[in-house]
Amino acid sequence: MKIIETNALTRRFGDLIACDNLSIAVEQGEIFGLLGPNGAGKTTAIKMLTTLLPPTSGNASVAGYDIVHQASAVRRVIGYVPQMLSADGTLTGYENLLIFAKLYDIPRRERNKRIHDVMSFMDLADDANRLVRTYSGGMIRRLEIAQSMMHRPRVLFLDEPTIGLDPLARRAVGDLITDLRDNYDATIFMTTHLMEEADLLCGRVAIMHRGKVAALGSPSELKSAIGKEGATLEDVFVHFAGSEIEAEGDGRDYRETQQTRRTARRLG
Repeated sequence: MKIIETNALTRRFGDLIACDNLSIAVEQGEIFGLLGPNGAGKTTAIKMLTTLLPPTSGNASVAGYDIVHQASAVRRVIGYVPQMLSADGTLTGYENLLIFAKLYDIPRRERNKRIHDVMSFMDLADDANRLVRTYSGGMIRRLEIAQSMMHRPRVLFLDEPTIGLDPLARRAVGDLITDLRDNYDATIFMTTHLMEEADLLCGRVAIMHRGKVAALGSPSELKSAIGKEGATLEDVFVHFAGSEIEAEGDGRDYRETQQTRRTARRLG
């Protein structure tokens, strides 16, 4: 069953086409990776699919709901973890989750159990009453994923979920992503710049280049496609996306770039 479908999904910023006729389908229960250099259009695609940015043309659906005409219904069935820091460091882990429980209209009688269950799953139960500013980078990321899972979404969007994390924390978050798919029956749609991470986690990946999908398939299929013995997913990335440094093409400005770098430093 296809849980995400896009048809010629396009977003323009003036004369710049950040996302150009994106047509992909993601199966229910899949971990799907969207790869590409900076400016390829990955974050723009996620912002459209999460209803944060309207498309210029084309259409898409998430869990059967149109992202434009049924945006509120889309928001009820998705979770979203952006690149930038979304947890409040002046609150405890429990307090952060309580805010999200209220935002998601989780009934009062269910809130404490739901918070306890998700913190236990994220291995944060013993740290529920600590201020988030005392958490490690990996703990903060797990809390942010917990926030996005409070309402048990069918689709979880993760925009570079391991940005700024050390190798051990990256591995822990990677294991968590697989567990979410297996134990919560969630479909995962993620972006990453780490080819090893995509190779390990994703059943299929799409490589974007200058707003277009340049390649789509499983990591093993794409490695075979380039005809290089012992090819890695990094080789595939270079083959389809090129090695040149791109100008930012997804509508991000100086302030957002600055915030992203601050997030990386905070999580580090």
